Amino acid sequence: MPEVIFAGPSGRLEGRYQPSKEKNAPIALILHPHPQFGGTMNNKIVYDLFYMFQQRGFTTLRFNFRGIGRSQGAFDHGTGELSDAAAALDWVQSLHPDSKSCWVAGYSFGAWIGMQLLMRRPEIEGFMSISPQPNTYDFSFLAPCPSSGLIIHGEADKVAPPADVQTLVDKLQSQKGITITQKTMPGANHFYTDKIDTLIEECADYLDRRLNGELAEARPKRLK
Repeated sequence: MPEVIFAGPSGRLEGRYQPSKEKNAPIALILHPHPQFGGTMNNKIVYDLFYMFQQRGFTTLRFNFRGIGRSQGAFDHGTGELSDAAAALDWVQSLHPDSKSCWVAGYSFGAWIGMQLLMRRPEIEGFMSISPQPNTYDFSFLAPCPSSGLIIHGEADKVAPPADVQTLVDKLQSQKGITITQKTMPGANHFYTDKIDTLIEECADYLDRRLNGELAEARPKRLK
């Protein structure tokens, strides 16, 4: 798994990158939790998601947001981190011009960034939003949400209470043309203590079903 450094909007960004053997393989971008609360690209959930996509033939990238590890810059409350994510996707697409589609998976703070990136990039055809925090971050930009995806969260999550996540899910599920799949994991907290393997199994099952043509409505591609 090559260690990579690529140009970001606030200096260089550090990542881990695994290209697929297939030229036109889809891309998966994995986004880590909050930089000011210990979140890095080496978070166990982020690490396991990276390998989950890689094992299914995706070209896969995870990276440190600005100010984390060897990534330059300073925390920017989401605005700069969204620019970092866009730069990361640009970088991997520049290496894989034949790749026509992309997935984004984010955990906690990374879920918020991932959903914003989804709104800006029409090539993103699927997402995984793990423990999003609509009680902390504004998700009103999802109007409408442009792609089908998975929202998965813990029943015992005190950081992102299930009722708040449910309100977000209900709003998105009312939209036509997309399919939002929701999973509430019994007994799981925000950090999936002792339940990370189960979380990854749920995400893998969702991805396998999507790759099999399930859980998403057939619809015309969005224009860039």
